[in-house]
Amino acid sequence: MREQFTSELKTAMKAGDKRRVETIRMITAALKDKDIEARGQEKSVSNDDILALLQKMVKSRKESKEIYEKAGRADLATQEGEEIAIIESFLPQPLSEAEVEAAIAAAIAEAGAASIKDMGKVVAALKSKYAGRVDFGKASALVKAKLGG
Repeated sequence: MREQFTSELKTAMKAGDKRRVETIRMITAALKDKDIEARGQEKSVSNDDILALLQKMVKSRKESKEIYEKAGRADLATQEGEEIAIIESFLPQPLSEAEVEAAIAAAIAEAGAASIKDMGKVVAALKSKYAGRVDFGKASALVKAKLGG
């Protein structure tokens, strides 16, 4: 993924796309922070960690966009929306609701989950297969409902 950021940054610079350049630079700066943090713990940053970082950035911008819209700052809300679109372009395509339902059913069967006590196993199985493609906040609620929580 790191190579993708570098090549996209070069392309955006050549095209003169300031918003895209700024956003990709923001991503790479956050990634460097993550690298420094991981180095202190003697770990390395995996692609799953990068996906989680991107999702966190999108979530943060969505919250900011909502606040700007309520405050009547359309200019800042538009900027946040553009950044969201750019960051999301690096994320894998999210699963549809039907695909999420099917994935949850498969994970429950795979984990042999019978009650709410098995929820952790099911969510862990989903995270290992669908990192970056599922909103785990919503998925956890669906798993809980299916397991009778």
